Amino acid sequence: MKRKKASSVPLVLASASPRRRRLLRQAGFAFQVKPSRYQEGVPRGNARAFVRRAAAGKAREVASRMRQPAWVLAADTLVVQDRRIFGKPGTQAAAAAMLRRLSGKVHEVVTGVILLHSASGRAISWVEQTKVRMRTIAAAELRRYLATGEWRGKAGAYAIQGRAGVFVTRITGCFFNVVGLPLGSLCARARALGIQP
Repeated sequence: MKRKKASSVPLVLASASPRRRRLLRQAGFAFQVKPSRYQEGVPRGNARAFVRRAAAGKAREVASRMRQPAWVLAADTLVVQDRRIFGKPGTQAAAAAMLRRLSGKVHEVVTGVILLHSASGRAISWVEQTKVRMRTIAAAELRRYLATGEWRGKAGAYAIQGRAGVFVTRITGCFFNVVGLPLGSLCARARALGIQP
């Protein structure tokens, strides 16, 4: 089988997220960072549709500012439990309320991802879903976790790769999706487009 020629077009990450930067580096990608100015709004409705739309909006906004052709990578992640959407909490009280709801139950992490060619408009997009089970979080544990501030900027108010990892008892699906970027499916689709790590 003929191997697809590696693309000479640069990869641009449309995000300021340090987690996504670390994951891309971990996978071996060379990339530039150009955070998107897209305003995604308050998550509501169907979570899968929302993250797909938000990722596309972020990618298109960055693509519109590119002077040279590039593959723009954008993503958006939400936590969902019983159709209730959990975005990023704005306050510690909101973070506490989210974690109390997630405590002792199963929730889903959904991430919309897109690779968009800034010049041609060619794009490939998908939604990755991972199920996460949390054990019951004791009140004292919750207070200690909230005091760390790790919940800031995290969908569902927790970071599985950080201190909140001790609350998780099982995941079904891609671990890296919960961190913020599904590396397995990303690498497969990037290779199909000729983007090699």
